[in-house]
Amino acid sequence: MSTTTARPTGYVCPYCRLPSDPSGASCPNCGAPVDVRAAVSGSGWVEQPATKDMARIQFGQSRCQIEGTLVPSADFGLAPGEGVIFSHHTLLWSGPGTQMEPWAKGGFFNRMYAGMPLVLMRACGPGHVALSEDHPGEVVALPVPPGRGFLVREHAFLASSDNLDYTWQNTPVWLAVRHGDDTDYEYPIGRFLDLFVAGAQPGLLLLHCPGNLFVRDLSPGQAILVQPGSLVYTDTSVVYSLHAEYPASGGAMWASYEYRTIWLRLQGPGRVAVRSIFEHPERCSGIVGSSGLTYYRW
Repeated sequence: MSTTTARPTGYVCPYCRLPSDPSGASCPNCGAPVDVRAAVSGSGWVEQPATKDMARIQFGQSRCQIEGTLVPSADFGLAPGEGVIFSHHTLLWSGPGTQMEPWAKGGFFNRMYAGMPLVLMRACGPGHVALSEDHPGEVVALPVPPGRGFLVREHAFLASSDNLDYTWQNTPVWLAVRHGDDTDYEYPIGRFLDLFVAGAQPGLLLLHCPGNLFVRDLSPGQAILVQPGSLVYTDTSVVYSLHAEYPASGGAMWASYEYRTIWLRLQGPGRVAVRSIFEHPERCSGIVGSSGLTYYRW
């Protein structure tokens, strides 16, 4: 004899933190499974479960359906007058009647992606459009409440509803490194961060994340050290800085890559998210300046 566990009324999704419908298989706000127990480590990290195949996410009068698991695509059914913003290289297919146009609100991405200009496009309903990053990973859906926003690492952006305000800002952390007579600048989390903010109406932000995603809430003043290359996104309230560790017995050799670890220090309040696949730091030595690097000898 089978039994069914009753799901509580007033259910709040533990992943997007919004009131949700517990009667379905997935949260209609972010697509996270409803019937899984949150996997929380002893250190406080929560593993973001992969979005189920064919999970539907509602935003405005439109919807997004996540299709596939290894290399998932985001299939948008757009209502009249509603649109989605995306990078031109992620377009998988577009249905007949869907209006496509360059998107200039907030300015174009003025950086380079794999040697090509990164152009933003807008698809407007009624119609359908599908997007894919064309390599394995997870699609992470972040509902953005009114007046809230997220700072996102470069090249993690997949799509957003067209009512989100987008801009970019210079990274708050950097190192000045001396190479002979030249001084170069290293940016452990990239030179820019993407900023997405909702106005009076809520919006939807989709990110692509290779590997597994882990999320943690930092209380006011609480700090954590993470690999710089693992950063995916944070709340705008989180403060960024750099921290170096090296052995006390290393002497002058601590400055070399082999004897030094550079961490990204994140301080709350706010949510932080990291991925299990990350780029290793640059092999830089001879640090002569920084955005505010602290040190610890062990």
